[in-house]
Amino acid sequence: MNESESLGPLMRNDDGPVFEEGWQAQVLALAFNLVERGQFSSVEWSEALGAELVRAKDRGEPDDSATYYQAVLTALEGLLHQQESLTNNLLDQRADAWRDAYLRTPHGKPVEL
Repeated sequence: MNESESLGPLMRNDDGPVFEEGWQAQVLALAFNLVERGQFSSVEWSEALGAELVRAKDRGEPDDSATYYQAVLTALEGLLHQQESLTNNLLDQRADAWRDAYLRTPHGKPVEL
């Protein structure tokens, strides 16, 4: 499979995939990295993402990039929860830390945790 085929429904330009927001690239890169590191298999990842996309369709969500990347995030979180690599408490703590960092960051500056 070449790079173009592996990107699936992602929008592309001549330079490669186009992401509407930075977190979309980051969450996809994280998922791919976790597959490469053996945290879960590519089959597990594919099945989890596919199941999330089906659930989104069943809920009547639009077939767009926002829905796709939300499914990526939800699938990733679900796999990590299943493996007990990510607990609700840890996820909540991390979200709170990012929220606090975001609120402390001046406009136009990168958010640092």
